[in-house]
Amino acid sequence: MSERAAPHYCPYCGDEDLVPHEGDAEKGAGYAWACYSCARVFRVKFVGLRGAAVAGGAGPTGTEGNR
Repeated sequence: MSERAAPHYCPYCGDEDLVPHEGDAEKGAGYAWACYSCARVFRVKFVGLRGAAVAGGAGPTGTEGNR
């Protein structure tokens, strides 16, 4: 995985016109992205994998765990 994985669309308006937002970087907080369509700045951060998914344990699959 690359250090800076770019989001494909804005989570607020759904537009794809995104650019990296530089200047207010916080260590470990993920990178900031600016949406030219709705003028919002947001961060996307990878948190990790669930333990059951890594260990192959029996747990909810698909969307069953979203209840």
